[in-house]
Amino acid sequence: MTTSPRRYHITTFGCQMNKADSERMAGILEDMGFEWSEDPNDASLILYNTCTIRDNAEQKVYSYLGRQAKRKQEQADLTLIVAGCVAQQEGEALLRRVPELDLVMGPQHANRLQDLLEQVSDGNQIVATEPIHIVEDITKPRRDSTVTAWVNVIYGCNERCTYCVVPNVRGVEQSRTPEAIRAEMAELGQQGYKEITLLGQNIDAYGRDLPGVTESGRHQHTLTDLLYYVHDVPGVERIRFATSHPRYFTERLIRACKELPKVCEHFHIPFQSGDNDILKAMARGYTQEKYRRIINTIRDYMPDASISADAIVGFPGETEAQFENTLKLVEDIEFDQLNTAAYSPRPGTPAALWENQLSEEVKSDRLQRLNHLVNTKAAARSQRYFGRIEEVLVEDQNPKDSSQVMGRTRGNRLTFFSGNINELKGQLVQVKITEVRAFSLTGEALTLAPW
Repeated sequence: MTTSPRRYHITTFGCQMNKADSERMAGILEDMGFEWSEDPNDASLILYNTCTIRDNAEQKVYSYLGRQAKRKQEQADLTLIVAGCVAQQEGEALLRRVPELDLVMGPQHANRLQDLLEQVSDGNQIVATEPIHIVEDITKPRRDSTVTAWVNVIYGCNERCTYCVVPNVRGVEQSRTPEAIRAEMAELGQQGYKEITLLGQNIDAYGRDLPGVTESGRHQHTLTDLLYYVHDVPGVERIRFATSHPRYFTERLIRACKELPKVCEHFHIPFQSGDNDILKAMARGYTQEKYRRIINTIRDYMPDASISADAIVGFPGETEAQFENTLKLVEDIEFDQLNTAAYSPRPGTPAALWENQLSEEVKSDRLQRLNHLVNTKAAARSQRYFGRIEEVLVEDQNPKDSSQVMGRTRGNRLTFFSGNINELKGQLVQVKITEVRAFSLTGEALTLAPW
């Protein structure tokens, strides 16, 4: 296949933060004159934006790289880039393992892509992983959607969870100013975006690195204050935020979500384990009792709120009884969605060095048992939607049925219904739910919701 001279392809692994970074880097490349290629083999620049949270994601990157490294041996003009968390973690070691790479760059350098590529074009092989202060980013992302958008509000992470590599690869917390966040949201509203998700590794820690203290002694800038500040941005109809940390989740924040009509009733708050001793070993900074109080408070204010979370099974030393405490928490809370994973030792994390690692068989068994419970509870929780009328923001055509469109309820439940995407994309539609599944719904459109 002949390589087009100015085409690029980005493969993104991992979290929403990585997806947002990829959109920003795609925007930089398109400003440089590159065009997107769906086929990596038809691109002259290939960028892998990587994740190191799980070992299988990291190994997949090396598999992809191996194929493109062979291709580069025949096509010297091919530019190969590894960005993201694996790049930050491995640094120069990546070049030794894959010498065909042109650029290795950590997440903090995403908005420097053009400068780094200019150094590559001068014949240099670049590793950019040194910590930097992230200045306000004026680059324009290439958004994957014309309806919904990510907006970063805080970069990095100051937590030191013993299983997690994120602080090592994404750097310390750096909050953007409220003015910069509102300006980006206002531009998105002008461009027709209807829903914005505010992003941060620990988004409810927003603002604690910014100057200013109130008379009551709290930080002047918090996520709660930010929500009030950006709520009236013209054109934006819905606001979400992720990911929350139970250590910083407050009743004041919950009240704000209840009071502000644009803020959706959906909360993603990872608990990781339902056992206090495991939470302590993880250095999470809260107990399962505190987590339960947070969820109960949310449901006191918003009884129908959707709750999603993350959980890890098979953490070093986890006993069967401790695992059953996680099952008990899931049984009691009845999550709308739960992302689950078996513990995966990551380089540079304390827990990876502990001697009380569990076997892969035990971890696999516990993950299977947890997933069965999650699916059962999600299916039961979904029954409350049957026969109800839900407001759905139409995002796209159903890729499996061209006669249907798809979008999400305020509670973040994926919903399908018959309709013309050209007429409905970006519209809020009242949909009567006629079919429920564990993680999605089907319904019939009634009327467009009034603006």
